Order: sequence, then C-alpha cells, then structure tokens
Amino acid sequence: MAKHDKQQMISPNLPAELKAALDARLVGVSRSDAAGRAARISESYRGGGNSGIVRSRADALAYALARMPATYAAVAASLNAVVEIKPDFTPQSLLDVGAGPGTATWAAAEVWPSLDRFASLDANAALRDLALELARDSSRLRAMAYRHGDAHATLANAEAADLVIASYVIGEMDEAGQRELATLLWRKTRDTLLVVEPGTPAGYARIIALREQLIAAGVHVAAPCPHDGRCPLRQPDWCHFTRRLPRSQAHKQVKGAGLPFEDEKFSYVALTHTPVARRPARLLAQPMVGKAEITAKLCSSNGLNLVRIPRRTKAAYARARRWRWGDAVPSEV
Repeated sequence: MAKHDKQQMISPNLPAELKAALDARLVGVSRSDAAGRAARISESYRGGGNSGIVRSRADALAYALARMPATYAAVAASLNAVVEIKPDFTPQSLLDVGAGPGTATWAAAEVWPSLDRFASLDANAALRDLALELARDSSRLRAMAYRHGDAHATLANAEAADLVIASYVIGEMDEAGQRELATLLWRKTRDTLLVVEPGTPAGYARIIALREQLIAAGVHVAAPCPHDGRCPLRQPDWCHFTRRLPRSQAHKQVKGAGLPFEDEKFSYVALTHTPVARRPARLLAQPMVGKAEITAKLCSSNGLNLVRIPRRTKAAYARARRWRWGDAVPSEV
C-alpha cells in the first residue's frame, strides 16, 4: 500500500496489495466448497442472521471472496464523499467497528496516508484471524490492533479515534442495541463517524434512525445529506447509492454468477462534530438524459428538487451529462 502526500479519491476495486494477500490464501481452496459456504452465509444474512454463521477459516475465506469486493466498493465510495466534503481532514487514528476481515480499514488506509494507528473490533474470531493474516502482508497494517468480543463491550473499552467506521454491522442488532451502539460510536469519535449499511429500505431506515438520534445530540451531517434536517424522502422511496465492480473469475465461481460485474447498493451517513464548510446538493438517482433536457433528482439544503437542465444552456448541459448517481453537485444548477 503506497504512501502518498495527501488523501485521495480511491477506486472501488480492491487494492493490489489486498488482492494479492487474499489470492495467496485462496491457493488450493476448492471453489465449489467456497461457493457452498458462501451460499449458506448469504442465506443466513437474508434470514436475519449475523456473522456467527462464519465459524472456520474456510468460512471466513468464502465470506471474504464473496463479500469483500462489494463491501470495499461501498465503503470506498462513502469515504470518497467524505474526502470531497472535508478535503482538509487528515485523521491519524482509525477505529473500525464490526471490522470483519478488515475491509473498511484497508479502504481508509488507501484514502488517508496520515493514518498511522489502526484499531479494529469484531465478535467473530474466524474473521478476526483472517483480517490479521491479510494485514501481515501490509507494511502499514501489520501493527493493527484487533480486539475480539461483543461489539458493545469492546467498543465501550476502546480508545477514541479521529475516524470511526461501522460498516454493515448495526443491522445485526435489535432496535435498542442499535441506539446504544450509536451512542457509543459517537462517544468514541473525535472528528468523523461513517456508518454504512445495505442499500435496502431496511438498511436506509437504520441509517436514518441513527442519523436522527445523533443530530438530536448536536451532531452535524457531512455526507451524503446537504443539511441536518429531516430526510425529505417518503416511502416507498429511500436514499441509497450503487457502485458497479468487476467480478474476477474466482468471484464469479463462488457467487455462482455469469455476469462479469456486480452492482452493490448501499446507504451511508458521515457525521462530524462541527458543520462542514460547503453544502453541495446530492444526486439521488442517475440523471435522465433526453434530447431536449437532462432531468436530475437532487437533495439540497432546501429539500428534494427535480431540476431540468435544457440543452440550450450548453455549458450547464455538458456538465450535467457527466453527473453520476451519488455525486455532490452545486446547489444552484
């Protein structure tokens, strides 16, 4: 993992160092066995289960092969949004809660070369062991501290960090547990907290509940929302984003998929202690490009807007053609 002079926007693809470390541990692993394990893990998650279904090293490798690329893509996109909104943020310490195989830690390390202290927490011993194996191949992450235990108990005893990430973890708890975890997460956050969940209505609902709880405690939203007010969306609509990532041959085999790509839908919120300097609008869907105009669905500081950019406004039209779902764009278009 190369060091850079400043934070940077990163690709949704696994970094070369992580991919090499994972590939090295997959040598000799039966793809059919991994596929069967991945299918059982996915079935458990769909049925409301949790990472407890991952019990062995073989389970952990199957989980990493099936889920690490998509999770990394979602976290990378969310971190890129933080970089765009907070370009001067240079965290030195990271706390990765519900870290699993360390996916979010690898993404954050790619974004911020300023990070030099990495702490991770997870209740799953098999995923912790795999995370430490993978980290040994990284000059920056090999000293990562990784505590194994219940999320609430380990988090309560953890040191605060500049950047705290909780990705795909709060859905494993009941409503009371989610509220308690939200309070603990913020208590351990010196500057910025990022929470990522699946881009489903249920995942969005969990993000919104945490967002409202912490705003009531005086927290400010950095991304994706351009305001600290109530979400303007109403059912059946929900705020989510998507990232397309290529599938390797091994990834296709373990997922039982024929397509060479995967679309990962996710919802997220980044929260800070102080208001951010700029509040751009956010594209909540891919703009519709027509012959006469481009129509875009924006969340802005004054609520939900459907804006139309006529073709005759050549410069604005040309800019809007480059817009992509999830982008931050000027509030005045």
